Amino acid sequence: MMEAESISMGNMAMRIEHLKAQGYRFVTMTCAGVTEGRAELLYHFDRELRLLHLRLWADAARPLPSISSIFFAAYLVENEIQDHFGLSFSGLTPDYKGTLYLEEDKGEPPFLRKLQDEREG
Repeated sequence: MMEAESISMGNMAMRIEHLKAQGYRFVTMTCAGVTEGRAELLYHFDRELRLLHLRLWADAARPLPSISSIFFAAYLVENEIQDHFGLSFSGLTPDYKGTLYLEEDKGEPPFLRKLQDEREG
């Protein structure tokens, strides 16, 4: 089982900047899903082969703060999450606006889980 430290939108940037100052590197981030209007995001960091994970629950309808200004490599996975889950990130550079891999007329984000639909269907 993976243990993750919970963070909030309010302390997220400060916590990640602190990790960078301690020598952590950004490994990747994961969108574990979007259910009932909330997105679960996991941020993964490494220092000296030890992994550290941060968990953020956020309102899926509001833009999430991009960490690409702290760790530039995050721009790629943040763009992937925009494509696949329909979330958006504020301050993301470069921002492909949901078209990193998908065409503009893609329709519904392919990995967006809708519990309501699953329950009804």
